[in-house]
Amino acid sequence: MHKKVVDKIYGVVKSGKEARIYHGRGFNGEELALKIYLTTTSEFRKGMFKYIDGDPRFKKVRKDVRGKDNLIYAWTKKEFSNLTLARDAGVRVPNPIAFYRNVLVMSFIGSDGVPAPLLKEVDLLNPGEFYKSLLESVRILYSKAGLVHGDLSEYNIMVLDDSPVIFDVSQAVLKSHPLSDELLLRDVERINFYFGRLGVDTYGVEDIERWVKGGAEILRKNPS
Repeated sequence: MHKKVVDKIYGVVKSGKEARIYHGRGFNGEELALKIYLTTTSEFRKGMFKYIDGDPRFKKVRKDVRGKDNLIYAWTKKEFSNLTLARDAGVRVPNPIAFYRNVLVMSFIGSDGVPAPLLKEVDLLNPGEFYKSLLESVRILYSKAGLVHGDLSEYNIMVLDDSPVIFDVSQAVLKSHPLSDELLLRDVERINFYFGRLGVDTYGVEDIERWVKGGAEILRKNPS
C-alpha cells in the first residue's frame, strides 16, 4: 500500500483455509474489509497455478515465483486487479482500495461489522428475478470486464438490497485464458442447479453460454 488507508482493525468476520477477513475502518470512518491470505497452505498454493498460468497479466510474475510468499503476493494482486476490472465494468463487487503483499483492502459489504448474508442464507422473495440479475452480472463480467469468475456459487454471492454482490474473484480468469470456457460452463451449471432447486424454470446451459458470449441478444424464455 502506498498510502495509509486503514485506521482501525476489529475482529475476524470470516475465516477459511485460504484467508481470513477482518472488519476495519478507514480514516474517514468508512467500513473496510481486510482479506489476509494465509501463506502456509501448500494445497492452496498448488491450486493457484492453473489460474495464474496462461494469464498474460502475470507472465513476469510467474517467472519470478520461486517461493511460497511470492506466489501469495501475486494472488493478492490478481484479486485486486480482477475486482478493479469487475467494478469498472459495472458488476457489483466489493470496491478494491489497496493491497500489499498478502493483504487486500476492500469496501465492507454489510453494516456495523455485520456482513451482508450469503445467497445460501437468504430466503429470496423472488428467486426468478434474482436468477436473471445474477446471469446479467455474469454476462457483464464476461463482455465488459473480460473475466470468468470460475468458482461462482451460493457461497460467494452476497445479497444486498435484494441484488447479488459477487466476491472471491481471485481465481477469476480472462476470457482469453485456456480454461475460460470450462470455468464458464461450471459457473453456469452451478447457478442453474442452485436456482433449479428453488423451483426456478432455468434457461438451458448452452443458451446461457451463447448469450453471455454475445452470440444471442436475448434468452429464449423468462424464468417464473
